[in-house]
Amino acid sequence: MKRNHTSPFMLLVSGSFLLGCNPTVRVEAPDKPIVINMNIKIDHEIRVKVDRELDSLLDNKQGLF
Repeated sequence: MKRNHTSPFMLLVSGSFLLGCNPTVRVEAPDKPIVINMNIKIDHEIRVKVDRELDSLLDNKQGLF
C-alpha cells in the first residue's frame, strides 16, 4: 500500500506561508494640514440687500400700496 505524503507537505508549506504574513494597520495623523476647497454661493445675502432697499423705498413712499 502506497501512502500519499504530498498533503502533509502542502499543509506544512502553506502553514509556513501563513505564519510568515504579519499584517499591520497603522493610524497616523498626516504631516501636512488637510485643505478643503469649497465653492459656496450664498443667495441669502443678496436677498437681504434687496429687502433692505425695498424697505427703504417703501418707507419713503408711504402711500404706494
